[in-house]
Amino acid sequence: MIRRAKLSEISDILTITRACATYMQAQGIFQWNEHYPTKEAFVKDLNREELYVLLKDSNVIGAVVVSTLMDDEYLPIQWLTENGNNIYVHRLCVHPDHQGKGYAQKLMDFAETHARTNAYCSVRLDTFSQNKRNQHFYETRGYQKLGDIFFPKQSEHPFHCYELVL
Repeated sequence: MIRRAKLSEISDILTITRACATYMQAQGIFQWNEHYPTKEAFVKDLNREELYVLLKDSNVIGAVVVSTLMDDEYLPIQWLTENGNNIYVHRLCVHPDHQGKGYAQKLMDFAETHARTNAYCSVRLDTFSQNKRNQHFYETRGYQKLGDIFFPKQSEHPFHCYELVL
């Protein structure tokens, strides 16, 4: 079940993102760290009503942000569609104990269905250039890689921007 997150679930989401960060770092992928993602970011997402959780047996096992807000970092990218009627996916996470079971697919299905249902023209996102698994995940779903952006507090390596035209 996927639904809007509650304030009381922010700590569960942070536990998941920390577990994901540790799991990725063990594989040499330094995508998330002590600077990102933050509690403040998730609270802002929650206040904008754009933070969703994935539940299994009443426990939060994953989360995703489905936003209409375009971050300034995305301005240099030559997107496939006009700006202004797009959905942005951020901070997709599934606890490592539940990875490989199709839950990330369910979260992306949810985001894409939300975008189609509400007549958005595309779904946009970024993923770390050193995370080949994520790149394959999005490319298999039909996302097109368009360009790179940088988040210096996260990594010296770029993040690839992707778009799926609906």
